[in-house]
Amino acid sequence: MKIRATAAIMECLLEQEVDTVFGYPGGTILNLYDELYNYRDKIHHVLTAHEQGASHAADGYARSTGKVGVCFATSGPGATNLVTGIATAYMDSSPIVFITCNVTEQTLGKDAFQEVDITGIAMPITKAAYLVRDAQTIPDVMRQAFAVAATGRPGPVLIDFVKNVTFPNVEIDYEFVPWTENRKCGSLRSLASSHDLKTPEPNLGDIDVLVDMIVQAEKPLLICGGGVVRGRAHNEFRTFAEKLDAPVAITVMGGGGFPGGHPLTAGMIGMHGSQASNVACNECDLLIAVGCRFSDRVALQPDTFASQAKIVHIDIDRSEIDKNVLTDHHIIGSAKRVLELLNERLPQYSHPEWKEHILPLREPSVPRQSETLTPKQVLETIRRLAPQDAIVATDVGQHQMWSIQHFHFDYPGQLLTSGGFGTMGFGLGAAIGAKVGNPDKVVVHTTGDGCFRMNCHELATVEHYHLPIITVVFNNGTLGMVRQWQNLIYSKRFSETTLDRGPDFVRLAEAYGLKGFRATTMAEMETAFQAALEAGCGCVIDCVLDIDEMVRPMVAGGAHITDFLLK
Repeated sequence: MKIRATAAIMECLLEQEVDTVFGYPGGTILNLYDELYNYRDKIHHVLTAHEQGASHAADGYARSTGKVGVCFATSGPGATNLVTGIATAYMDSSPIVFITCNVTEQTLGKDAFQEVDITGIAMPITKAAYLVRDAQTIPDVMRQAFAVAATGRPGPVLIDFVKNVTFPNVEIDYEFVPWTENRKCGSLRSLASSHDLKTPEPNLGDIDVLVDMIVQAEKPLLICGGGVVRGRAHNEFRTFAEKLDAPVAITVMGGGGFPGGHPLTAGMIGMHGSQASNVACNECDLLIAVGCRFSDRVALQPDTFASQAKIVHIDIDRSEIDKNVLTDHHIIGSAKRVLELLNERLPQYSHPEWKEHILPLREPSVPRQSETLTPKQVLETIRRLAPQDAIVATDVGQHQMWSIQHFHFDYPGQLLTSGGFGTMGFGLGAAIGAKVGNPDKVVVHTTGDGCFRMNCHELATVEHYHLPIITVVFNNGTLGMVRQWQNLIYSKRFSETTLDRGPDFVRLAEAYGLKGFRATTMAEMETAFQAALEAGCGCVIDCVLDIDEMVRPMVAGGAHITDFLLK
């Protein structure tokens, strides 16, 4: 049947069971927003304070729910304001469809007002980028975009419509196709390349090789990476770890892929990894990494990383194999399917001596004595008072590492953090998306005073939509992680890291119509957090910390994984 092209875009969203969109309108996308008005009872739109906030909100929604996030923005600066959010999603394999509108076909390439080649800009940081010039291709493009975003290794996709295809008088042929069927689509080639939308089935011979390697191992170690979380393979991974009876090291992106409080958990691995995980990596005879990129924050010195061990890499993306660390064996496939096949073939193993050597090392070092509030006290208070299934969204820096060290994340989507791109300002937008997607769960946003300044204007979104998000600011008056490096590596030359300036975060919260609290002691933190849980509105807790609090342990970039600067 014939319908408006803009209506077809909305219907395609409904095909994909989209009920929430984050965005910010503008001139070129106005026809699409006008159509959205007709669908306001079916598609809920969240208007953020800035396009970057919308991109992070769509990301937080996707990570916490397992669905594909959707984000709208207009052309020019509206589109370029998405770029940081697109790159954040790309580095962490988060499935989002970004929809922008550009100038008309006739003015494309002529430096028209608010024109930018957003498909060209986004191509290196998306799985696919489409410039739609022909309205008749809208259904195919929309269906393939969602399929590409969600299939295989997930990631962001951009669709840019020239404005004239969204004119009210443009009609196209459209027939509703349920998402269970349109995932089979994909005949249209993207600007980047054609995509095989089928997840590779693991090679059974490769599975059997790993089974034989496990038989010979006396000191096995597992690494739980982001692929376990993205693939919702946490149950299969837990079964595998318990059958193997091996310590489990967890990457930043792997938080929630294996229970943080499980007896086999060795802790975070890498630059700020636990002594247990880093030592195990250096002494194991078989290392099995599942859904892990071996980034430079994990494999700090790739040539010596677990050089004494047989290294096995399980990943859905063949391009990751041997990219950073050379492996002895690999299996291509989704974490869930590979682990299912392994679990069918594995008997129960026992490695008591290996565990007794490694797992006691996970106990953290004694923290520096301080008369002021400490990060550990802040986080232990949150952990004790918040529900066990509370979602935690972080920004990037010291508070991020402290949060990951002190919380026990038990399920995929419970930890929302920018691990690959390290995006300061990610946390509040992500928390908004998580709360919209999980209205019955408590959402806590941990941030530093440097990070919070970058996107604190999204407090307006928190207030308007009555989202009871609790923001906890680790306020040490400095760019903490950078100062830590300056302390340890740059001879205490504190160049441009001291944040001796406003705002007053308590008064800032109140200015946005929210509640603000300040905590300088553990007792004040307990009182403030309990009040925030009961407030029924967004709250900001300003936690005053010592300027020289540090993240422990720490290994310098490029150093051997057990060469700790701090323990």
